[in-house]
Amino acid sequence: MTMASRKLLWLAALALAFLGFAGAGQTAEPDKPQSDKPLGVVELFTSQGCNSCPPADALFAELAAKQDLVALAYHVDYWDYLGWQDTLSRKENTERQYDYMRAFGSRSVYTPQAVINGRVHVNGASRGEVNGALARMARSGEGMRVSVKVSRTSDRVMIDAGDAGGGPSDAHVIIVYFDPPQTIKIGQGENTGRKMTYWNAVTSIQTAGMWHGKAQRYELPMSEISKKGGCAVLLQSVGKDGLPGPILGAAFIHKP
Repeated sequence: MTMASRKLLWLAALALAFLGFAGAGQTAEPDKPQSDKPLGVVELFTSQGCNSCPPADALFAELAAKQDLVALAYHVDYWDYLGWQDTLSRKENTERQYDYMRAFGSRSVYTPQAVINGRVHVNGASRGEVNGALARMARSGEGMRVSVKVSRTSDRVMIDAGDAGGGPSDAHVIIVYFDPPQTIKIGQGENTGRKMTYWNAVTSIQTAGMWHGKAQRYELPMSEISKKGGCAVLLQSVGKDGLPGPILGAAFIHKP
């Protein structure tokens, strides 16, 4: 493939991802619920300072454009010592990855790592591994088992978590805020000179409440949602040790 062809494919991927982000930001009519069961959740742990991450970031741009996925990118800070401080990294993102490490019984963390539905981790740069894990879980009942519907009025957002139907009985309602797409030129470190566009980079994570297996509604002030670039809700089980477990349901929260 020629350099020109590669550039055209990359530009096409960016265009698709931009359309996906724009769609996520469209307003929903008051009291009109959105789709309640995406195919799955992909959480990418990445870093601007890691030379293995650009291919994963490019794949993630495509995933972020898909309407049936909730894709979130957590920029970590432990590669900053290589000469470039990731402009999107957060200590909380690194802590979430370490929590997953302990939950999976792993000995170390790595980038690019993609956690699928809170259940398994794969190489975030491998299209086959990411798509394969999503497909296997959808077939085996380890996908989004609980419906999460989001609707709004002029001053609030309503999150309706469905009934477990005899499945898991407890989970946290987690709100994940993220930035709009940003193009950043990396000035030092392993990726010196690269210009990358990053999508759905997580800025903060908050627990909004508990779900106990029965249908329940949660409300958030629209004023808080409106301040952020983007927002998603995860219905995630948490172990007695406080470590993250399977994600049972998810949705984007569209802002006005």
